[in-house]
Amino acid sequence: MPQHSAPSVAPACTWDTTFDVVVIGGGSAGIAVTASLLRRQPSLTIAIVEPRETHDYQPAWTLVGGGLFDVERTRRPMNEVMPDGVTWIRAAVARIEPDENRVRLDNGQTVPYRDLIVAAGLRLAWERIDGLEQALGKDGVTSNYRYDLAPYTWDLVRSMQGGSALFTQPAMPIKCAGAPQKAMYLACDHWRRSGVLDRIDVEFNTAGAVLFGVAAFVPALMKYVMRYRANLAFSSNLVAVDGPGKVAHFDVAGADGVTTRVAKPFDMIHVVPPQVAPDFIRDSALADPAGWCEVDHATLQHPRYPNVFALGDVCSVPNAKTAAAARKQAVVVAENLLAMRAGRLMPRRYDGYGACPLTVEKGKVVLAEFGYGGKLLPTFPLDPTQPSTLAWLLKAKLLPWFYWNGMLKAREWFTKTSV
Repeated sequence: MPQHSAPSVAPACTWDTTFDVVVIGGGSAGIAVTASLLRRQPSLTIAIVEPRETHDYQPAWTLVGGGLFDVERTRRPMNEVMPDGVTWIRAAVARIEPDENRVRLDNGQTVPYRDLIVAAGLRLAWERIDGLEQALGKDGVTSNYRYDLAPYTWDLVRSMQGGSALFTQPAMPIKCAGAPQKAMYLACDHWRRSGVLDRIDVEFNTAGAVLFGVAAFVPALMKYVMRYRANLAFSSNLVAVDGPGKVAHFDVAGADGVTTRVAKPFDMIHVVPPQVAPDFIRDSALADPAGWCEVDHATLQHPRYPNVFALGDVCSVPNAKTAAAARKQAVVVAENLLAMRAGRLMPRRYDGYGACPLTVEKGKVVLAEFGYGGKLLPTFPLDPTQPSTLAWLLKAKLLPWFYWNGMLKAREWFTKTSV
């Protein structure tokens, strides 16, 4: 691999020189695509705009909530994952001005670019559920979608001896569509092993009409729903939480189209918040009607601004928003952007690949891998619709190591895509 100089940290300022590439976001997608670009063309001048000081391996937070992973192993200093040779701009984006080829920072200063990669992730909209922000982290209200709250999930699970446990899922799209129910499965597995499951009423409330969006995986998941005696409440959207009163309020849509507000008491509730694109994307010329960064679903290039690409949770492709998707998208964007810069046809096509390892019990995972239209895209010659010990070892042991040492370092194993 080419040798680069160490990453430099730049204060927020206005640059007189134009970067070859500006990458918005230092998460999984942003770091991976930057590493892929520099692996192919080390001479590029690249800036990553990222205000956070730490980088998280979020897929492990579900395991943390199940008492199966140390939360401190999911976080590292941002400067440790920044690729060598980049300029790290520690500031937040306020506005993108694609007609002027510049990014405006939250202090009013600007960063000019020749090409732009949007890897800004999404925003967890906790405020869209009344009372939730004030309730989180106490009174039995938790969420594995936050670093500081995943350990509280485990505290609640292991201390619960009886009562009502609610688990929620908002309307799509969200990060890893299986994560809300994985929290339920791991909690129920612990209660079953501890002999208290019979004393706990478990209910999964989802705003959607099905348990999982790809039908091939539903039969295996339903076996676990029945094993854990969990009630399924479809078309049930969490709208308010009263933490001290231990009551959750749901808008439930009936078959007749009438929505009813229903109050449900709880001793524990695991909440997944609504999720939206960052405001600076939603309010920009890059957004599609739903607010996501618009891209061609195959090339990941913006349809109106050819020097703009996007990947990861922020882009408009109709696939699962997972780190596994970003891993393959990074290669597509890196090769297509370099081809575009050289005046060549773009060689890569993204097939919608995403992976959601559905942890159904300690030691068993349904490794859901699929692409556009729900097409199954298994990496290994196993039945992907059935729970597997091998898939558990992949999820709990191999993938965390590979994330830090492979994906973020442009080691592009199993990144072939097809359409």
